[in-house]
Amino acid sequence: MKKATTDYKLLSGLFFRLLPYQMLLIIINAVNGIVDSLYASNAVGKAAMNAIGLFAPLNHCLYAISILLVSGSQLLYGRYLHKEPQSVRSVFSVDLLLSAGVSLLISTLLVLGVVTGGTARMVTNEEELRMLNRYLLGQAPGIPALVVGQQLFSFLSLENKTRRTMAASISCFAVNLLADHLFVVLFSLDTLGLGLGSSLAEWVFLGIQAVYYLSGKSELSFSLRACRGRDVPRILSLGYSGAISRFVEMFRCILVNMLILRHVGSVGISSFAASNSLLAIIWALPFGMIGVARMLFSISIGEEDRQSLTDVMRIVLRQGVPLMITVSALLILCAEPLTRLFYRDVSDPVYGMTVMGFRLLPLCMPLAVISLHFACYAQAVENRFMSVALPVLDGFLGVSATSLLLIPMMKMNGLYLANILNGVICTAFIFIYAWVRLHRYPKTMEELMVLPAGFGASREERIDLSVRNLSEVTKVSRRVITFCEERGLDARRSMFAGLALEEMAGNIVSHGFTKDRKNHTVDIRVAHKDGELILRLRDNCIPFNPSEHLQIIHPEDPSRNVGIRIVYSLAKSVQYQNLLGLNVLTIRI
Repeated sequence: MKKATTDYKLLSGLFFRLLPYQMLLIIINAVNGIVDSLYASNAVGKAAMNAIGLFAPLNHCLYAISILLVSGSQLLYGRYLHKEPQSVRSVFSVDLLLSAGVSLLISTLLVLGVVTGGTARMVTNEEELRMLNRYLLGQAPGIPALVVGQQLFSFLSLENKTRRTMAASISCFAVNLLADHLFVVLFSLDTLGLGLGSSLAEWVFLGIQAVYYLSGKSELSFSLRACRGRDVPRILSLGYSGAISRFVEMFRCILVNMLILRHVGSVGISSFAASNSLLAIIWALPFGMIGVARMLFSISIGEEDRQSLTDVMRIVLRQGVPLMITVSALLILCAEPLTRLFYRDVSDPVYGMTVMGFRLLPLCMPLAVISLHFACYAQAVENRFMSVALPVLDGFLGVSATSLLLIPMMKMNGLYLANILNGVICTAFIFIYAWVRLHRYPKTMEELMVLPAGFGASREERIDLSVRNLSEVTKVSRRVITFCEERGLDARRSMFAGLALEEMAGNIVSHGFTKDRKNHTVDIRVAHKDGELILRLRDNCIPFNPSEHLQIIHPEDPSRNVGIRIVYSLAKSVQYQNLLGLNVLTIRI
């Protein structure tokens, strides 16, 4: 238990180290939406706010496509990384081709919709239609940069290039802010200027990231030759369930907009757009968690690491949900000051509606953290039923069904309550699903997750250890030898397993622990399943690839690195990877 707790702490530290960078991109996009909303409401008028609100379903569609490709490529990347590392380049190249092709098609269709008058079906008011058409024309050039930029962001995160992703995100915000002021205030381009500002910012975001891949310094690079057709359906198959929630949210948004217009009026659209534009910043927290969890789920599944898979979910429930509750409480307390950012006339109905939005909508967020992560997990383990049913329930059915009942009776408050009830319904569905599958109430995390029985090594087939200093290395080596002997392995393999652990763990402690003042541990997992013995060492020290020292012989000390050479010569395979800033060494004996 103690050793598993140490591994949990390592993953927890990694989770919250990566979280700010994943949140930053979402926050920047949300802040850009707020900037657009503020310029629209203060410099143009309510018709411009309606244009932003009516664009929301298409925005959901764009992010759905992006998530489909991001999640599918990340999950396939994790599977290939440990079994077919040579195939990773194909995943990267195919993903970029798909994202570029689909986004260009959408941009073209968007422009054609404006030119041919197809957008007139969305709104009948002439002024609102004009504002919408100009906004769409401004947004169209930036759509390819938006979708492709999201893909590069995900791969840069896997390569641990957080500084570049941060620079790209901050630059995107700065450009959007300056462009909005220039195009809307100085050039009076109203919603066309708002759209053009967003497009320009997206191209800057893409360009800063693309420079790294064009420099030749990246581990991955685009190649048409590397593309394999079989990876296309695999990416789509793995990714489609991750995008379902966005697609159904698009339809939910259309339905909700229709209900609001029918029972409340355009003032309700303006209110909902205002509260949503600001709450989009807060949604960066759960969606940022999803981004980190998806990467960790992907790697854990690639390694067939049962313990890490459940530890990631424990981190979300034990630390992520309480954090979300705290943030939601602060939002509720600040409802009126937040409303005054958009509307200041207390007597205007839109003011009261927006205040209630800020008081009620945050209550659905902690529950959303739970449902979103269980849907992400179901997608990662390819649980087809849960990966589709939960997003459809969460993204469409739960809110839509309750909205149809509550909005006619309670107006905008009915919509806000519908979102809260949706969270309750989805959380209950997770427990009910586990109960039905197990034929009993789930008592452990593995049972609640309905973890496949044959996935990874069971508790009897593995041993989890950790090393904090050199004095523990020998003790751990002996425990590994004992474990191997108890599993019925011959004396030679058992002894070599202990030797390999002692040599590699000793190297990490001697060279990695001393490079900074941080507290480090080497988390060790030894698994014996189906006749194969696998040793995995994981640490958060500076990158150290033992294969780079394999052929180095020091004239003054020929014995240096001899241990590494022995391990490589006797092991079936030795694989080193630096994943998300962690050193991972896998030895198969």
